[in-house]
Amino acid sequence: MSTKPSHLYAQDLVAGYTSRPDIRGVNLEVYKGAPAQGITGASGVGKTTLANALVGALKPVGGRVTFNGKAVSRLRLGEKKRYEATVRKVAQNGFFGYDTALTVRRVVEDELRAARKTGRGSGKSIEEVLDLMFLEDRFIDRKLHTMSGGERQRLSIALALTTAPDVLVLDEPTTALDATLKDKVSARLRDIVAEREIGLVVFSHDLNLLSRLTPTVHVLSDGVFVESGSPRDLLTDPHHQATRDIAEAYPEAVRALRSLED
Repeated sequence: MSTKPSHLYAQDLVAGYTSRPDIRGVNLEVYKGAPAQGITGASGVGKTTLANALVGALKPVGGRVTFNGKAVSRLRLGEKKRYEATVRKVAQNGFFGYDTALTVRRVVEDELRAARKTGRGSGKSIEEVLDLMFLEDRFIDRKLHTMSGGERQRLSIALALTTAPDVLVLDEPTTALDATLKDKVSARLRDIVAEREIGLVVFSHDLNLLSRLTPTVHVLSDGVFVESGSPRDLLTDPHHQATRDIAEAYPEAVRALRSLED
């Protein structure tokens, strides 16, 4: 058993919702203080499936996902609540599982209360939670369904940080943000992750975003990681066809990186 703190480990993971699983043999290790990792791939390749399996929202078909040596799918109620506070996931849609008729105040208060119950309270006020992701006090009494997609994404990230997580799993966390906000959010996330030594995994098709947040990116294709490396290496010297396809989607980024090498 690993002695690393808050050790999340996927071993020979097979997962999916059909008879032919999207994920067919992935190994991934994440823990508090570890360098951040990115996972990319074409749309529909199974990034969200893998993210859901990591956090216990999807039971593996084969292999296993363990947290501190215990199978995530077999955690008892008390253990599961502590796990869900320690390993937080932010979904692409921002508010899966929340009643969108609730106000921001109510949702943040509920999250802060749940964090205290699991011994992971951050001690932050509602205003401080919102400020983490550049949301002004005027949002406090807004109902979730009145918020834009970008506002919901930012609130979802802020809520995940209320439990002072050791591991953060982000699934396309900035798709609804404009370029300026994407830069601000990624910079703030990078600072928070470094300061708190959060183990970070970011699932995204956007290699520009991954380059801001992660030193290493894994390319997912045909259910496995087919190539891994720095965002720069993957863009400028791709080896697998799946990686070449991704590089071709970012011609301006590739030209900029190659000009720096000349």
